[in-house]
Amino acid sequence: MPDDTAAPARRMAEHLTLIVRAATAGDAGLRWVSALTCVRRPGRRACPGHLAVLRIDVPPSIEWQCTSCGDDGVIRGWEHSPFDLRAHTTDSANPGDDVQVIIDAEVAATLRGLTLVDTAGERLVFRARKSEHGVP
Repeated sequence: MPDDTAAPARRMAEHLTLIVRAATAGDAGLRWVSALTCVRRPGRRACPGHLAVLRIDVPPSIEWQCTSCGDDGVIRGWEHSPFDLRAHTTDSANPGDDVQVIIDAEVAATLRGLTLVDTAGERLVFRARKSEHGVP
């Protein structure tokens, strides 16, 4: 975005790119609750909700909704953008046992803020889901 973009527009764009990254890191056709927190502030208090995302590949769209306040939207035109984390046939997968680690929400947010070198690493970070014990 241009340097002179207004702060509210920049924050909205950043919010939407996080949603695209999360939705494209997961499987298409399956609604799931991501570790992304809602950015709304009803009554000037942070909304406690997380964003449920659903990616539909034909026609391509991403639907999202807050689990608490109900804020929602649809994103189109995200395909092949720098934020599209869908696996491609050229991506190499490492066979082996899956390992699950539970981290707290702050660590998950920090990981989402990092610039990672490979798409597979970003997919791992953005597939994180909310659970009662932390973020697996």
